[in-house]
Amino acid sequence: MRLIRETAPDVVLMDIRMPGMNGIDAVRRISAAGTTRAIMITTFDLDAYVYDALAAGASGFLLKDVTAAELTTAVRVVARGDALLAPGVTRRLIARLARPGPPAPSAYDRLTARELEVLRLLARGLSNTEIAAALVVTEHTVKTHVTRVLAKLGLRDRAQAIVYAYETGLVAPAESAFMGDPLTRRR
Repeated sequence: MRLIRETAPDVVLMDIRMPGMNGIDAVRRISAAGTTRAIMITTFDLDAYVYDALAAGASGFLLKDVTAAELTTAVRVVARGDALLAPGVTRRLIARLARPGPPAPSAYDRLTARELEVLRLLARGLSNTEIAAALVVTEHTVKTHVTRVLAKLGLRDRAQAIVYAYETGLVAPAESAFMGDPLTRRR
């Protein structure tokens, strides 16, 4: 934590199990302290760790069997403000986070209809480019909507937005982009 305060890195790689302080607690402190983003990297392929890491503010979750190239890509993705999950845990995470029922009205009332639509597409795994194509708007417009959604809902990044959308029932696993062509599954 001292090194993070002194050097202010854009991204840190954090293990779940560490001496002194576990990685989840460290990520929670990192997220609360500033703009450094964290990627959890672990050998433990447990859904509870994924959920806890994302809830603590992690922007990524990878298993230690990633290649050097995949790790480099993950750092770049998270550094630019996006989120990244290991492909092997994504489907299980979505199933765990899905809760049937309508979205919480109080939270979603703050969003415009277009912002809700952007959040749904984002939660289904679409990139900004894919969302722009689906809504026939520019990528810059999508980025603006994503920024507003995050601000209005008090979320740190896309990873938290995805978790939030599934936890509140805005989207369900059957709507996931991982279950078919994302552009043909619009609501």
